[in-house]
Amino acid sequence: MSTQSFDPNNAQNLIEIEKQFAVKAVEHAQTYWNLLEKVHPRSLKLTKLDDEIYEHTMSTFPEFNEENHAHLVKLDEDWLKSDIGKKKWREFCQVYEKKVKDYNFGSLIRTDARKEYGETNTIFGIAITRIQFYAIEIARNRLGLNDGAHEIAKADAEKERLKKEKAAKKNGTS
Repeated sequence: MSTQSFDPNNAQNLIEIEKQFAVKAVEHAQTYWNLLEKVHPRSLKLTKLDDEIYEHTMSTFPEFNEENHAHLVKLDEDWLKSDIGKKKWREFCQVYEKKVKDYNFGSLIRTDARKEYGETNTIFGIAITRIQFYAIEIARNRLGLNDGAHEIAKADAEKERLKKEKAAKKNGTS
């Protein structure tokens, strides 16, 4: 297939490609959740550009500074998908085209920072790109909005450890 005649805007989505993107996004989300378990969010560095991304995010989206950061704690998916939201984010994202690898790759993000990833607490794909994930999660981390998620992730890991320990004892392999 010639790439010169390929128009991504008119291309049909191939199911296998979509599955591969979804797998990559899930792996990214699992890695991030594991990081939240092991590293206190306020100390967590996601990119070498965290400072720049944070400052740019907070200046571009002043609504993230309002009402105890309510718009960062609980993302408004309708706003993200609105014409105004898309335009602001598109302009924001373009700044990182040559700075952040896979900046426009589809990602998973928790809609509510106080909860873990789950079917009703996750936005995927075209609604959230990698740089949007970084922007939102860096801000959540710096502002202490992911402290609760850190505790949830640690508790989940402890439950899993105890479950494995119990299964090992049951099977006689300590």
